[in-house]
Amino acid sequence: QVQLAESGGGSVQAGGSLRLSCVASGRTFSNYVVGWFRQAPGKEREFVVAINWGGITTDYADSVKERFTISRDNGKNTVYLQMNSLKPEDTAVYYCAARFSPKEYGSGLSILPNTYSYWGQGTQVTVSS
Repeated sequence: QVQLAESGGGSVQAGGSLRLSCVASGRTFSNYVVGWFRQAPGKEREFVVAINWGGITTDYADSVKERFTISRDNGKNTVYLQMNSLKPEDTAVYYCAARFSPKEYGSGLSILPNTYSYWGQGTQVTVSS
């Protein structure tokens, strides 16, 4: 089992920045791909970004490219999501998720929520215009 806990959400004005953290406990964190997803009211959960076991390979949704940056520190069992130039349409509950994919599996990145086995409780991000 892997337990995930997000933090860092809040309310900001458009153009502002936030940094989300996802802290993991349980299994060997470096064996897991971590993704961030978000869900706005009345909408389906959507992929934001994912990072592979070593932090080298990433995949971003087009809507957040050049604005969001994902990174990870396996020594701290933590993945970060730096969000800059925030827009009102970024308003959502942000979830981190993990899927087992060690180095031997290749990049292991996935944009599909149902391929991730473990989820955090979510953190609210609200961007006002």
